[in-house]
Amino acid sequence: MVGVVLALFGGVHRYLWCRLVRDTTAGGGVPRRIGTAAAFALPLLSLGALVSGRAGAPFPLQQALAWPGYLWLAAVLYLTLALLVGEAVRPVLRRVLARRADRARSGGDGAREAGTGDGNHPDRSPAESAGEPAGPATGSRSTAAEGAAGAACVSGSLAVATTADASASEAPDASGASGISGATATATASDDAPAPRRPVVDPSRRLFVSRVVGGAAAVAGLGTVGLGAHGVLRGPRVKRVTVPLAKLPRSAHGFRIAVVSDIHLGPILGRAHTQRIVDTINRTGPDLIAVVGDLVDGTVADLGPAAEPLAGLRARHGSFFVTGNHEYYSGAAQWVDQVRELGLHPLENARVEIDGFDLAGVNDIAGESEGQGPDFARALGDRDRARAAVLLAHQPVVIHDAVAHGVDLQLSGHTHGGQLWPGNFIADLANPTGAGLDRYGDTQLYVSRGAGAWGPPVRVGAPSDITVVELASLRA
Repeated sequence: MVGVVLALFGGVHRYLWCRLVRDTTAGGGVPRRIGTAAAFALPLLSLGALVSGRAGAPFPLQQALAWPGYLWLAAVLYLTLALLVGEAVRPVLRRVLARRADRARSGGDGAREAGTGDGNHPDRSPAESAGEPAGPATGSRSTAAEGAAGAACVSGSLAVATTADASASEAPDASGASGISGATATATASDDAPAPRRPVVDPSRRLFVSRVVGGAAAVAGLGTVGLGAHGVLRGPRVKRVTVPLAKLPRSAHGFRIAVVSDIHLGPILGRAHTQRIVDTINRTGPDLIAVVGDLVDGTVADLGPAAEPLAGLRARHGSFFVTGNHEYYSGAAQWVDQVRELGLHPLENARVEIDGFDLAGVNDIAGESEGQGPDFARALGDRDRARAAVLLAHQPVVIHDAVAHGVDLQLSGHTHGGQLWPGNFIADLANPTGAGLDRYGDTQLYVSRGAGAWGPPVRVGAPSDITVVELASLRA
């Protein structure tokens, strides 16, 4: 599996090199050399960013690799998508340019014929004098060569591209052979006729098309990444959702829970990111704060200072925390102790009574590998089902367990809403709900897109959020 992923990774980078470097620069030039060096260095930085944390590399090294490495991963996605769209634009642009060249050539031929009064103008080739213009044959061969080179880029075979270029400039196609044959026959009819000119591929047209498409793809791809990174670094925006609960008493009507998930403190998102989130939550004036997993991507030793602003969270009924899968990659037991010291209340398969409803929390299913997975019976088994129950669970996939235990509302994260379009389609396939509010029988499920980002600090089509869930009593 790893080999397949690495082969795909290498193939995508070869395609990017073909379209953005080889096709747009002159061989041996400085731009070609710089582009080729970047095509080797950037994927190595990305691989370094991916493995440095798991390998236990020093945290400063993780930070140095993370910024360029992860941003390049996002850039690869959107550059590739933009260039694939460009593959459909290339032939259209070539045809437009070929037609304009044909019109210009036809206009020039007409002017020359008008000036001489006969068809034997000295500037015309014998083939043209015989009524077989060389222009279409040239255009046909140019288009064929460009198409062959493009196919080679898509397949990742530079050898095919080289062969296609060589054969296009040396061997005529069927229409070209016909034109040359006709021209040769006409030339032999007169000893004074000049030798026929062999049509050649127009390299300037191919270079122009490659630069236009490559430049547009670079602007679109890198611009998308830039806007997506700005959205993450400015911090999450507040969403407000009202959820009616049939069992909620009037006294709890309007109770507000600030839900924040997937903060993902790590080599890129640090203390300033945490402080922005804390300030945003406190401005909403919630009754209760729920941190539903994936707080960190790293150890307490590396990220403890980045989490310290969580001590400033303020809510009338306190702040609660459940683990996500990334906590189990980072030392879940140590992080549970750490958030407790910061004033949050970990709910490890546990339940507390809040005015008007029960608040329960279960460990993430990733904890099963450590014998600390979710235990719904322990968290919910002996409760009074006449009371409303709100469950904190990191992953939406446990919704069916929540339904079986009579939960009224489950609050989750994990999906990031896909984070990078078209990842939202994958998130929807892998989870019962990718983002937002949904209903399963008598249980409602709300999934936050999260307040941070995993891997690339970029979000496209899935903006980060902190959600204020307002509970509404149907008895009010």
